[in-house]
Amino acid sequence: MKSAHSVQNRYAQPRLLLTAISLAVLTLANQAAAQTASDDANMTRIEVTGSSIKRVASEASLPVSTIKAEDLVKQGMTTLADVMMALPQSASLAPSNAGSGTNINLRGLGVNRTLVLLNGRRLANEAIADGYANLDVIPISAIARIEILRDGASSIYGSDAIGGVVNFITKTSSEGASITAQAVQPEKKGGGDEQRLSATWGKGNLERDGWSFYATIDAHQRTRLAQSDRAYLSTADQLTALGRAPTLGTGGNATPANFTTPTNKTAQNPYGTKGCLAPYSITGQKNTCVLDNNEYGTALYANQQVTFYARGAKKISDDHIVTVDYSRGEEFILGTKNPTNAVNVNGVAAILPSTSKWYPGGSGGVPAVAGLNNAPLTLTWAVADLGLATTKDVQLNQRLAISDEGVIAGWDYKAGLVIGVSQRDNYYYSGYVKGQGLLDGLKNGKLNPFGLQDADGKAYLATISVDGAKNRTSKSTFTGVDVTASRALMDLQGGSLALALGADFHRDTTEDTKLPIGGEVTYANASPAHGEGARNVAALFAEVNAPVTKTLELNGAVRADKFSDFGTTVNPKLSFRWEPSKTLMFRGSANTGFRAPTLFDRYGYRLPGATTTTAAKWDDPVLCPGGTPGVAGTGTALPGLVASTVCNTTLPKQTGSNASLVPEKSKGYTLGVVMEPVKNAMVSFDYWNIKMTNMLANLPEQVYFLDPVKYASYFVRNADGTINYINNTTMNLGGQRAAGVDVSGSYTFPKTPYGEFKVALDGTYLTQFDNQLYDGSPFASNIGQFGLASNGTTSSFPIITYRWKHTLKLNWAAGNWNTQLTQNYNSKYTDQNLVAKPYWRNINSYKVWNFTTTYNGFKNIQLTGGITNLFNVPPPATNSSLYTYGYLSSAASPIGRAYNVRATYNF
Repeated sequence: MKSAHSVQNRYAQPRLLLTAISLAVLTLANQAAAQTASDDANMTRIEVTGSSIKRVASEASLPVSTIKAEDLVKQGMTTLADVMMALPQSASLAPSNAGSGTNINLRGLGVNRTLVLLNGRRLANEAIADGYANLDVIPISAIARIEILRDGASSIYGSDAIGGVVNFITKTSSEGASITAQAVQPEKKGGGDEQRLSATWGKGNLERDGWSFYATIDAHQRTRLAQSDRAYLSTADQLTALGRAPTLGTGGNATPANFTTPTNKTAQNPYGTKGCLAPYSITGQKNTCVLDNNEYGTALYANQQVTFYARGAKKISDDHIVTVDYSRGEEFILGTKNPTNAVNVNGVAAILPSTSKWYPGGSGGVPAVAGLNNAPLTLTWAVADLGLATTKDVQLNQRLAISDEGVIAGWDYKAGLVIGVSQRDNYYYSGYVKGQGLLDGLKNGKLNPFGLQDADGKAYLATISVDGAKNRTSKSTFTGVDVTASRALMDLQGGSLALALGADFHRDTTEDTKLPIGGEVTYANASPAHGEGARNVAALFAEVNAPVTKTLELNGAVRADKFSDFGTTVNPKLSFRWEPSKTLMFRGSANTGFRAPTLFDRYGYRLPGATTTTAAKWDDPVLCPGGTPGVAGTGTALPGLVASTVCNTTLPKQTGSNASLVPEKSKGYTLGVVMEPVKNAMVSFDYWNIKMTNMLANLPEQVYFLDPVKYASYFVRNADGTINYINNTTMNLGGQRAAGVDVSGSYTFPKTPYGEFKVALDGTYLTQFDNQLYDGSPFASNIGQFGLASNGTTSSFPIITYRWKHTLKLNWAAGNWNTQLTQNYNSKYTDQNLVAKPYWRNINSYKVWNFTTTYNGFKNIQLTGGITNLFNVPPPATNSSLYTYGYLSSAASPIGRAYNVRATYNF
């Protein structure tokens, strides 16, 4: 399986391609030791992720986890998101919480620090952030295995791989044809159901025919799961028990609208005492109305993916093979928000004049409100008639890779060309209108802010709709060439001293444009903007592998990258493997890393004002003072201010690029042991430690409000004291320190008349995960508690770092049957507890069991059935203000028990 080297510098960081991927597939140490020199001579030498030197696959000097395609079937997985969520070394976000699709966050260090490869070479990155790959564009039906290099800062693929490397390796060939259909049906009614259909056809055998070709196409879709489909997870009683009673709001956007007058800044509502308007809103404090989050909320976004992969190989001679592969992945994500709001347009508020028939007490039938005296009303209105504000995000990722490999004068060589293009377009799909049109409709009496629209109002909304219009377009490209050559230099006591030399050059570009229509749709909080950047990276690397004795092997590698915008950086890596007996092996490594700012972070758009709003609700520390720091709804608005605009509300925030960013650096090491305590058993322990400086990240929102005096300069205010924006652009923060132990074990029981039984455990125990907000400030722990780590780049949700996380697999096989019971376990967590006392609480451990069985007894047919979340465990409840619905949606699924069926027919 010649995995292939690397080629591509993905976003802002050096490295890339390296070329041959390779090194150390985690196998039993005793197997490697048992090979004699003559055995080694007869074994096929292959590349395994982590090294550029071909060797026998049984060696294991770096910690690599391997997930085979059949493992995905056994665990009932339908998407790569399922894989990443279950992986113990990953702190990835659940699918709906990363608007860019599925990404992977090894070690919790951030998606920008996990290097994703396809057959050892990079893809073009997700187009907006240009800092990580969207896994949804990778064709799952083409995958043969996934290799996860858990040792970071690879000097082979690029020293931006601080968290590790994930290499998706496709099948090299496939003969004949097959078709697979799969469906997932939740037990509870509502959305969240999935369907997958894939077809594969291939012909030719490289060894027999001298050529091979195959192609596969895969289509998958998931329907939207509305929060109302799982309303029992967010009832008023449950939120109140968490300290987050839903009636805390006063006078926010709602239907019926809340209003104030020039002389009375206390929010009022003509229907506040009548129960508001179900199901769109519920009664808030002081007889106001607030949106019913269970009516509008989305638990899981709807999405569709269509992927295609084709691979052809031609043997030019016994020592020369040319391979061409092409991948195309397209994804459609429907993102939803609360209904369009009538908000300020160019500083003009939403005003209802007394001439409107919908004025309280007027001819429209809206109840009169005492004391108005025909004063104009300033409204906070969510337009219920428009329904959810839905965007359609379309991503298209294409990659062409040409590889030439063989042997010349005793050197194994590989050369490659990769061309990758990633495009992303965003559209107003439904529920969006022009902001000025809303204000005009209120002024001329066409629109009713206190209820649903009549025929005239509906017709008017249609005239100001922007549904179907494109609002943002982005594009990232990656073009790279690479070459690697390796050979044995001399014989040592333990085998051949081997050398690998390599070079690669790549160009990375990005372009991101927010179109002018965004400025007309004020609800979207988007202003026209454009940003673009490009970077050239040239790299040289070398690797030496020295089997000093039959039990000790040393490996050293070094990589030099020259960036067109950040100069040259050199990063080495050393590793060893010592096998004192056939049942015991020690291994370890040390490395340095270097990650430049992504092109978006450094050269993307930067607007002068707010670009979005905070994800959670907060009290303005100046205009709504006196409360508990970080606890929304505990302050009091200053006299003359509308409480709903400064207390317990979302506040304007500025995100975007930062031209002053500098690269971050890292140091890391691992030390491990692999043992076979008894026959057919394997146990490994690998300690890992990573330290970073100048960490590139966004400040977590709660930081600003827990200490508003220290961060006062980040609150940029208007002349009247209101917040213009909170500066939340990407910054060079302080440091990050992460460490832990990866634990792996497996045991195959002696064969019985009832079949073969196996048990396997893969887990990670964190010993350290500390973040520092700025150089010299104290480090704060994030282990098993909400700390200072933010997902910033992809989501406002915090990084969730469990003390212990594992996957336990119990497998039984007999004849044509194969059955597996899988447990995914996350340890307990200390809740954020930024609520009024006495609501201090812990989040209990989360353990989900999945059951799957496969039958191969029918000719050409494979059938699989299973149950996901066998015991219907609900997602953990949380009182964190960042989780609107009161459960840990970024780390757990709200679907509940679901049934999974799959059938494959081979022609």
